[in-house]
Amino acid sequence: MRAMRGILVALAAALPAVAAAQEAMEEVTVTAEPVAGSVWMLVGRGGNIAVSAGADGIFMIDGQYAPLTPAISEAITRIQDAPVRFLLNTHWHGDHTGGNENFGRAGAVIVAHDNVRERMSKDQFREFFQRESPASPPGALPVVTFSADLTFHMNDDTVHAFHVPNAHTDGDVMVRFAAADVVHTGDIYFNGLYPLVDVSSGGSVRGMIDAIDGLRLHIGTETRVIPGHGPLSDGEALFAYRDMLQDVADRIEAMIDEGKTLEEVVAAAPTAGYDAEWGGGFLDPPTWVKMLYQDLSRDAGTASGSAAAR
Repeated sequence: MRAMRGILVALAAALPAVAAAQEAMEEVTVTAEPVAGSVWMLVGRGGNIAVSAGADGIFMIDGQYAPLTPAISEAITRIQDAPVRFLLNTHWHGDHTGGNENFGRAGAVIVAHDNVRERMSKDQFREFFQRESPASPPGALPVVTFSADLTFHMNDDTVHAFHVPNAHTDGDVMVRFAAADVVHTGDIYFNGLYPLVDVSSGGSVRGMIDAIDGLRLHIGTETRVIPGHGPLSDGEALFAYRDMLQDVADRIEAMIDEGKTLEEVVAAAPTAGYDAEWGGGFLDPPTWVKMLYQDLSRDAGTASGSAAAR
């Protein structure tokens, strides 16, 4: 009985916060911006959504949070009054997959990389934030998964989704709309923000850099780039972001190789030259340096262990 009273007290204490979060979501406005060809970008709260609309119906990339589904659906209806046929997740995080269950219930086929379904099926713990994410309900899980790449032929376009290993997570996909000349990067690209590198989910800043390098053959001067977060972008800005990642990662890795502690690396401010442009997001510069230190220290430790084994 005492344990039950404790649970009830905890629930009562949590209810105002839950209600406040719900109310905050209800106040979010979802806007739709034409990108190119049949492709639009929807912005609300969470990862940016891409929508292809046309004679074959709606193809959608990511679905933000569950409470935003009515606002997202209304924004799509303003583009085209048609059901969502396919919803593709770029990775497993809740600000991209939260709407899965709602859209799946309405008839959308949920598609993602194999590792996305695997992670959504189980409780996840992100060590850096000391945060647990419970397993998703069965109705939210992708029903079509793939290991490498997958192509959709819709709305007079060829939509190519391809896996990039160990970048933001271990289940990232980027998507290219060939006819529209549009790329959706998922959270491999945070435009104007220092990005989350989810080490606990298999992420790696080096993998993010490699993933962007892999786009070079597909991005020209007219290509429009939809980032996972931040405003609509282009190839020039994407590759400037890539160079920033490379420079900061190289600086931190060099200090790790010199034996510097986390505190020493943070104090050295290796991001100082970039903070004005990239440091105003949810990860402030010291926090982001700590995240990269965790990532790159793991790599350095693996390399040292391999060398010792030899």
